[in-house]
Amino acid sequence: MDFKEGIKQTEIGYEQLIKANKLMSEAVVNDFMFTWQWWFGLGLFIIPWIVWFLLRDKESTGRLLMGGFATIILSLIIDLIALSYGLWSYPMKFLPISPVLFLPYHLSLAPVSVMLVLQIKPRDKPLLKGLIFSAIAAFGGMNFFALIDFYNPKGWSTIYDFFIFLVIYFLAYWFSNMDSFKKLRNDS
Repeated sequence: MDFKEGIKQTEIGYEQLIKANKLMSEAVVNDFMFTWQWWFGLGLFIIPWIVWFLLRDKESTGRLLMGGFATIILSLIIDLIALSYGLWSYPMKFLPISPVLFLPYHLSLAPVSVMLVLQIKPRDKPLLKGLIFSAIAAFGGMNFFALIDFYNPKGWSTIYDFFIFLVIYFLAYWFSNMDSFKKLRNDS
C-alpha cells in the first residue's frame, strides 16, 4: 500500500465514522433524551463540579485543578485507546456530539473525585489513599455503571480498571504536588 492508497483508506474510514456518529446521534435524540438515565447522566456532568466548588480547599484550587486536568487528559487517552480496540464501550449516550466517550466520567466524575480525594487528609499516605480510591472507583463505580448500562466491559476485568484508576490517581497526585510553579512576570 502506498501513501495515496492510505489516504483513500482513511477517507473510507472517516465516512464510516460519520455514519456511525449519525446512528448514535439519532439514538440520543430519539431514544435516550429525557429518560431518567439521560437526566442522571446530565446530573453526573453538573453536580460533581458544584460539590467540588463548594468543598474545595480554596487555597489549593490551582494545584487541585492541575490534578483534575491531568485526570481528564489521561482518562481520555486511555479510553480512546481502549475504545479503538473494542475493549469496552459506553452504550448510553448523552450528547449527539460524543459518539464513543462517556463524557460525564471524563469531564466531571473522574477529575472531581480525584481532586476531592487529593484534598482529604493531604499529608496521609498517598499509596493508601490511591488504593482506597481505586477500589471504590473500579469495584463500586464501574460495576454500578455496568449495572445501569452506562458501561459495557465486554469481558474487561474490573481488576484492570483498579490499576488504571491507581495510575490516574498517582499521576494526578504527582501533578498536584509539583513544586516547580513560579509566577509569570512581565519583565519588559
